[in-house]
Amino acid sequence: MSVEHRHQVLPMSLPPRGLSRIEAAAYVGVSPSMFDIMVVDGRMPPPKSINARTVWDRHRLDECFSALPDKGDAARSAAAQGAGGYDPWANCRA
Repeated sequence: MSVEHRHQVLPMSLPPRGLSRIEAAAYVGVSPSMFDIMVVDGRMPPPKSINARTVWDRHRLDECFSALPDKGDAARSAAAQGAGGYDPWANCRA
């Protein structure tokens, strides 16, 4: 289903739950190539398969985006993860 057709079918108040790779990347504000890197390293969730279609769950994207560190917290988050501390991306890799 094309984006144009999706917008004709769904009301504006109901955003789609499953997003294509390009839509998912735009949703979190990065390029598709950066999104691919983030999926591989676990900062973004893996896709779901619906028959031959690959889609990202918008709710999982929200969870993983919320787990990203704020700009000044990146070093502290990496240190905690390396020291066996809390892994904020554990749910994103599942």
